[in-house]
Amino acid sequence: MGGDEMDEAMRAYFPLSFGKPSKSQQNPSLAHSFTRRSAPTPAPASASNPNGDEDDGGAMVGPPPPPPPASTVEEGEGEEEAIIGPPRPPPASQAEDEEGEEDAMIGPPRPPSQSAQKPSSSRRDGSDDDSDEEFEEDSHEDSHKIPLSNEIVLRGHTKVVSALAVDHTGSRVISGSYDYTVRMYDFQGMNSKLQSFRQLEPFEGHQIYDRDGLTLGEFVRGDMYIRDLKNTKGHISGLTGGEWNPKSKETILTSSEDGSLRLWDVNDFTSQKQVVKPKLVRPSRIPVTACAWDFEGKRIVGGIGDGSIQLWTIKTGWGSTPDIYVEKAHSDDITGLKFSTDGQVLLSRSMDATLKVWDLRQMKSPVKVFGDLPNHYAQTNAAFSPDEQLIFTGTSIEKNSTSGSLLCFFDRKKLELFSRVGISPSLSVIRCLWHPRINQVFATVGDKKEGGTHILYDPSISQRGALVCVGRAPRRKSVDDYEVQPVIHNPHALPLFRDQPSRKRQREKILKDPLKSHKPDLPVNGPGFGGRVGTTKGSLLTQYLMKQGGLIKETWMDEDPREAILKYADAAAQDPKFIAPAYAETQPKPVFAKSDSEDEDNEK
Repeated sequence: MGGDEMDEAMRAYFPLSFGKPSKSQQNPSLAHSFTRRSAPTPAPASASNPNGDEDDGGAMVGPPPPPPPASTVEEGEGEEEAIIGPPRPPPASQAEDEEGEEDAMIGPPRPPSQSAQKPSSSRRDGSDDDSDEEFEEDSHEDSHKIPLSNEIVLRGHTKVVSALAVDHTGSRVISGSYDYTVRMYDFQGMNSKLQSFRQLEPFEGHQIYDRDGLTLGEFVRGDMYIRDLKNTKGHISGLTGGEWNPKSKETILTSSEDGSLRLWDVNDFTSQKQVVKPKLVRPSRIPVTACAWDFEGKRIVGGIGDGSIQLWTIKTGWGSTPDIYVEKAHSDDITGLKFSTDGQVLLSRSMDATLKVWDLRQMKSPVKVFGDLPNHYAQTNAAFSPDEQLIFTGTSIEKNSTSGSLLCFFDRKKLELFSRVGISPSLSVIRCLWHPRINQVFATVGDKKEGGTHILYDPSISQRGALVCVGRAPRRKSVDDYEVQPVIHNPHALPLFRDQPSRKRQREKILKDPLKSHKPDLPVNGPGFGGRVGTTKGSLLTQYLMKQGGLIKETWMDEDPREAILKYADAAAQDPKFIAPAYAETQPKPVFAKSDSEDEDNEK
């Protein structure tokens, strides 16, 4: 018997899944076809596509790879059915269309060529491999290219997702919700099921967690009975915002409903570094609804509940007096503040349905006010695109609105609406973020019953992030993974592990319990006096005192009430103790009626 025959004979004795099973790899192009947005709102940069539509990843039609673009297949579908034999070169018009699509890098069916990758890579890395003319032609289009062709949703929350954070590498996402939980997602460890790898439920207080969800410490809370907030060691009310210092990994800025901003040091959880009290027209406690650092970590800004925006510069000897004070910047609570990286522009988002753009060099009035942006949540923010050429924010669902929630993008230079992207027909958009490293847009949504995080991306211009987990199929269950769940009967186990009794026995047990069955109290019978006193036949203190005072007699039911009172008349006349001495001079002599039996005896 040869070696191959010997191996085949030995393999027959082992299960089919013996050894390390091969990983089930899903076709990336097919995976992205399932995440295509049904009706995306195209940006003006996509006007280079002659058809006006982006590539449909689900229409994988054509010869073996490399397949032609889907738009070309759809246009020449009838011609391919009529052509028999070797392929012929496409006409000039079709070739021009294909070249235009390659330059725009649209569609996931085939990997882009090196020549098509060079312009985008050179723009990201800052190198000048291509000519300046080509760079100038494509730079405007790519700077306004919004990755929105595909979309995935990270689910798990049962209410509004009001907090969002993505690490600097773009591999881990953390979301917080009104359902009192924090969920952590990792793109490298997730598969196409998009499940979180850890869920936290913070308790009351201000905790700090590490990257893996382990508690590092908790900042101390202040004394709510101290009037001056500068004398407290921490916040005395709930937090409305928090942000890390972009230049120092150990400093945190927080704003609170108690009307203060505080700077903290992670190395010392017992007290804050600095307390900042905003300037108020009248002395009171008005909440600080939003806060933010500038890009250099030298200035902080706070949105106050009275509608004002106040900015402080961190320097030696700085205090609570703001360097910039804008009174009545908004007519309602400010929900989000954001600095530009050059330190010249400040964005402010408010519940008055506006987004305002401010020039920090001239803060008397906003440069631009974008209205008609409904906002019903105190955590709605505004953000910049990675190149800061676009400004965007989310909108909330209104009762009579039929458009759903949107992500509205505005051109920073032209200060006009650039694009509107529909996110959800029934859930409001709260937090939004555009990660510069992976080039993907995040938007959290939710209402009273549901919450999630939408991630918009484009396989042609996005990197890692959602692209990693979408193409990773979940592990297939093997025959060896089957486990029989045995039924264990242990009647003598502890009540926690004991088998539950039948429903009939449970009903009988409930009927015997006077509390669970709501059985009324039985009437008093047997020995007892004055209600339920003495029903236990014991020496109760109340019963003893009543006996000593003469209030309890064995034959009180058989006695005549009149005789029971008159037998104390002689003792009261001879030794009055209470009322009689006070009225001794004015009190008339009592005359009691005699019984009928005495009158009859006198007559005889």
